[in-house]
Amino acid sequence: MQRLQLLSYALLSLIVLHTGSARAGEQESERANNAVRVLREIMQAPDKRLPAEMLSNAYAVAVIPDVFKAGFVIGGRHGVGLVSIKNADSTWSNPSFVSMSGGSIGFQIGIQSTDVILIFRTQRGVDSIVHGKFTLGADASVAAGPVGRDAHAATDAQLKAEIYSYSRSRGLFAGIALDGSVLAIDNDANQAVYGDGVTPRRIFAGGVSNVPNAVVDFRDRLEEYTAHDKSAH
Repeated sequence: MQRLQLLSYALLSLIVLHTGSARAGEQESERANNAVRVLREIMQAPDKRLPAEMLSNAYAVAVIPDVFKAGFVIGGRHGVGLVSIKNADSTWSNPSFVSMSGGSIGFQIGIQSTDVILIFRTQRGVDSIVHGKFTLGADASVAAGPVGRDAHAATDAQLKAEIYSYSRSRGLFAGIALDGSVLAIDNDANQAVYGDGVTPRRIFAGGVSNVPNAVVDFRDRLEEYTAHDKSAH
């Protein structure tokens, strides 16, 4: 069993090292472009997009493309992406870079990649982001989100959750259970983009300049899809 554990951790370590080493140069912009791509493709999917009013009522949205899951009996996951919060005037903030990681136990083997979207439904969830690191299901309740044009079929457990979680794997978009996963601010990426000493609170408050186009595009897409949902009603 110890050898199996070591093999699983080695697989996940290789994934983390790969995502970290590829960061040189324009990696942050590439991450932002991938987040924009995932958001656009999901929002344009007929009947399987985020439910109407989901973005309009959200307090924050995180998009983590290509979350790699590696497992050999005991496994783990790791991914990097962006999160924006909604301002008091209903506009979206500049995004902060984030990472998501977690472990799992069960009969599993192999490696797969999944796109993950988190919809924050309360101010408490936003406060957790600003503080830098929290565990889904422990520090904030999370449930697999409803899919489609109508969210009325959501269960009581879903309706009480602070965060809705979604995944897309092999073209299929659905809710996903992510209890135990850790969402953390990626301070290294933030400083590479926004400058030394920048904090998540400063980013969200608009206290940064020289924001790359790819990062601005993520914020603009959220603005576009929120406006679209409002105009559809």
